[in-house]
Amino acid sequence: MRKLKAGEKLVLATHNAGKYRENADLLAPYGLEVLSAGDLGLPEPEETGATYTENAVLKARAACEATGLAAIADDSGLDVPALGGQPGIYTARWAGPERDFMLAMERVQQELGEATDRRGFFVCNLSVVWPDGETVSFEGRLEGTLVWPPRGDRGFGFDPMFQPKGFDVTFAEMDPEKKHAMSHRALAFAQLSKALLDAA
Repeated sequence: MRKLKAGEKLVLATHNAGKYRENADLLAPYGLEVLSAGDLGLPEPEETGATYTENAVLKARAACEATGLAAIADDSGLDVPALGGQPGIYTARWAGPERDFMLAMERVQQELGEATDRRGFFVCNLSVVWPDGETVSFEGRLEGTLVWPPRGDRGFGFDPMFQPKGFDVTFAEMDPEKKHAMSHRALAFAQLSKALLDAA
């Protein structure tokens, strides 16, 4: 399997500032020049995949084809067992066209109702696509409890509602560095870095 080398340009195929920041922070020690699809003005491809992997590959491939550079994409979401795995790959869509995650959290709470199973799993798939078509994917999954009302003002998305297993604070109450070190994105990234990256 090929490596991503220090000094190489890499496109992060996201228009989400929070995801870009987290992924760019994770990539920082490896000496890569990290560009954002949003900053480059690339169009957002429609996410038509049936899985996190399919959507991540679709986004990475679109950015790779548009720029001629290796591209990495993150598809992530919240799986809630009591809701049959929803919102899952539709997590962002639950927030509506305005990406109002307070609205999305209220919907999860409303649909959970009196459910005793309040487990949630943050899932992140990271996929890398090279210009020659080579593709690799890595997935991280983190269990937590869905609390109500939401707590904290850090992070993004469902972070104020997600209390990781073994902790008494939500992701939105947690120091960002601590969250970055243990999140579903960090778990996927640990696999990616072991396979593809050498510290600069």
